Amino acid sequence: MLKLVRLHYSPSFQLQPLASLKANQRSRSAAAIPSKQLSLAPSFCSCCGRRHFIEAATAAFLPSSPSKSNASTSHSDHYLDLLNRIHPPRPDWYEEFYASVMDTSMKPYEAKIAGYKSQLFEKLKGKAKRVLEIGIGTGPNLEYYAGDNEVQVFGLDPNKKMEKYARAAATAVGLPSKNFHFIEAVAEAIPIDDSSVDAVVGTLVLCSVQDVNMALTEVKRVLKPGGLFLFIEHVAAEVL
Repeated sequence: MLKLVRLHYSPSFQLQPLASLKANQRSRSAAAIPSKQLSLAPSFCSCCGRRHFIEAATAAFLPSSPSKSNASTSHSDHYLDLLNRIHPPRPDWYEEFYASVMDTSMKPYEAKIAGYKSQLFEKLKGKAKRVLEIGIGTGPNLEYYAGDNEVQVFGLDPNKKMEKYARAAATAVGLPSKNFHFIEAVAEAIPIDDSSVDAVVGTLVLCSVQDVNMALTEVKRVLKPGGLFLFIEHVAAEVL
């Protein structure tokens, strides 16, 4: 049994909580829907607008990257290959600039949505000891894990420069460094074993994921039976 909990985001920052869905019930959750049947339609939000603006403003300064081969000889090669194809290597200055801008520009949004996030993360208390967060970014959600010395948070992001900001955020809220693990990877290829985490968290991530169906398939793969997928998004799946 897999449980899905969602708070749906609208551009005016008004979130409406949706009921938990169980994969073994007739009403399907996103993680229980076959990937070929799931599609998401983007809508505008200021957060993603900032992301796209930063990318567009600096794109002219980036060298073109050669196309990568699809060939892989091991699981690690597979993850690395997908990382390089989906998030081609960029100069350090670009990755650092992007991370620093996201760290500062998202603070007003985080302040507005803090109450809703508190409601969402409350569902993890006492239920999840191993948590994977896709799109950890600079770690704005780490404060919601603080106070639980047993929780292990695995933060996944394709931008390695996000790590120092995320670690600083963990330190600032009292999350022990041994409890936070940064993973440089994309959501379409998560280098974590099957059925190995109690919960997966994603906040404003799917709008920037290249292949949403693949990412959701990976989320389902790494979750333990009965695990939770918690997310806040402003894109919506087809109603089936």
